[in-house]
Amino acid sequence: MKEAFVASADLKPMARQLLDDHTPAGYAGVEAYALKHAKEDAGALAWLVVGYARYNDHDLPRAIDALNLAKPHAGDLGDYVAYYLGTSYLQSSRSAEALATLADFSKNYPDSLLGRDADIVYALALSTDNRPQEAIAILEKHRDPLRADVELNLGRAYETTGQSAKAADVFRNLYYNLPSSSEADIAAGELRKLGGLTPASVAERRTRAELLAKGKRYNDAANEYASLAGEVPPAERPSMLLAEAAILQKANRFRDAKQVLNQIPDTVPEANAQKLYLLAETERSAGDEDAFLRTQAQLRQAAPTSSWFEQSLLSAGNMYLVKRDYDRAIDFYRELQQRFPNGARASYAHWKVAWLSLRQQRLEDAKKGFEQQIGSYPTSNEVPAALYWRGRLAEEDGETAKARAFYQKLSDRFRNYYYAELGRQRLRVLKVEADPIHYPLLDHVPPLNTPGKMEIAEPPADDLHLEKAHLLENGALLDLAVREVGAVLIADSNWAPTEIARIYADSGRYDRAIQVMKRAVPSYFAVDIPELPRPYWEALFPKAYWTDLRRFSAQNDLDPYLVASLIRQESEFNPNAISHANAVGLMQLLPGTGKKVAKDLKIHHFTPSQLYTPTMNLELGTKYFKSMVDRFGSFEYALAAYNAGADRVEDWKSQGKYRDVPEFVESIPFTETREYVQAIMRNTNVYKQLYEAR
Repeated sequence: MKEAFVASADLKPMARQLLDDHTPAGYAGVEAYALKHAKEDAGALAWLVVGYARYNDHDLPRAIDALNLAKPHAGDLGDYVAYYLGTSYLQSSRSAEALATLADFSKNYPDSLLGRDADIVYALALSTDNRPQEAIAILEKHRDPLRADVELNLGRAYETTGQSAKAADVFRNLYYNLPSSSEADIAAGELRKLGGLTPASVAERRTRAELLAKGKRYNDAANEYASLAGEVPPAERPSMLLAEAAILQKANRFRDAKQVLNQIPDTVPEANAQKLYLLAETERSAGDEDAFLRTQAQLRQAAPTSSWFEQSLLSAGNMYLVKRDYDRAIDFYRELQQRFPNGARASYAHWKVAWLSLRQQRLEDAKKGFEQQIGSYPTSNEVPAALYWRGRLAEEDGETAKARAFYQKLSDRFRNYYYAELGRQRLRVLKVEADPIHYPLLDHVPPLNTPGKMEIAEPPADDLHLEKAHLLENGALLDLAVREVGAVLIADSNWAPTEIARIYADSGRYDRAIQVMKRAVPSYFAVDIPELPRPYWEALFPKAYWTDLRRFSAQNDLDPYLVASLIRQESEFNPNAISHANAVGLMQLLPGTGKKVAKDLKIHHFTPSQLYTPTMNLELGTKYFKSMVDRFGSFEYALAAYNAGADRVEDWKSQGKYRDVPEFVESIPFTETREYVQAIMRNTNVYKQLYEAR
């Protein structure tokens, strides 16, 4: 296999182009390579790539041809060739050939990761070949984890053999436990043929509704709850109506939600708190502030210790924060924290009271609040901000030693956080005291629980799965390669995330590499650069598209590391990324924005599809971002405008005086935008540490 890996190394760029674009030229290139290496393992890999691409294009006859050409020299990739060949035969209604191809799969490939999948395809071929009893025996072994195609075909096999009760049980399992699958609708039809959807328990139907809601099929979920509400015993009806109303709110059907809530009698104490909360939220969403407050007052009276009242207080605080009525926001945040000091929202609410006190120039209250944040909620997300701003207030009071202590704690414990770098900037300009002072309050912040400097372990030598992964990687079959790496089970090994990230990054899927490493080291921002292996950092902060990125950054007087950080936050370097707002590409430009900037740059014949091209996206994106910098004069303001819109930033800037830009950033009322700005500035600092001296 190692020889095959070396021999096929030059296939990767052609295979990647084919699997990315599926163009005739891409097919021609890989097929020419396969023909040139017809009697070698490298040629078999090329034919596998062609067959895999044809299969995904639903061009099954040509997929079959390519996979048959791969068979003679498939070697250790024979399981992949056999699986996709058998599946292609089945989907082409050639069940006899599918059965022949997969009959001895488990015997021929006992260590294959495709064993379960091949068994299922074989069982489906048995069903198609009118051998349902044999299919049942196989499919019953593979029902866990649940798969829609398995359940549907198992139910049909039972139906064919006259086992109607078992068929109904299987179809019902599919219909109620995989309701968002296309097979669920087919199962419903099969159940009707067998005598309807009943009997089904309330638990089954509620599970279906919950899963529909989880799949964001809100209208279907609401209909399911409405149906349940009309059929369950009276004691259970309020809970169904509450669930229906909550789903209707998620679907922005506030009027319908209110009508449902009004059907719930006030005499059901366990339901009344949630009812009042949902009513209040409906009124707030409709902009009826007075009605919201009246309903919340009823909730305060009826259920002052409920989680629903806790949520309502948070909602009220956030509402007045956005309205810029800071005193009323403080009142609601304070009430939340005092009534629910150990609740999940307490630390956030406490921080908002302290911060808004600062904004209202009640500095003594702010100092006390910042210190209480550190002492009472030392593990909360708000501690870095509390350390920094308590240091700033100490600095303003001339307490240099105290300021240095807070900044130093911040820098040491939260090494690469946004506020840690700000703290180090302050330390560089402060007078050094001869004798540092110890502040016991700072001992509340627990140390980071890390094992110290990490070294990457060596991957196992001569492991079959790892060698197959490398071979599949040469064919740009990334997901298959990653699955093989994941099959190498070695306890406490840290090489696998690095290897998976490398496979993705080498193939241009930087977004997937970043995601892998984020899961592997979720606390990476709190550690110093030398504590993690360099490959970890390079996967987390790639220099992707660097030549064009640096060129267009220079043309617009932008720091390339700042631009890289912006792209990392926007798309994680995925040139095909599309947002829910239809923003496109690396720098997530709206088509209208791209068209306007292209016109300004005198780029003729521009089309929105060009935003998927990295070079074009970078050229237009850097120009657009520079226009924000020119307008606002600060990167932080420009980033806020890039995320939330220039008009909002103008509005936020007008909300009174700020000491400096960091105070403006912390005052951004939209959590998403505030964290966006802080993350990009933080990432810029990490990029510079990694690459500036190299």
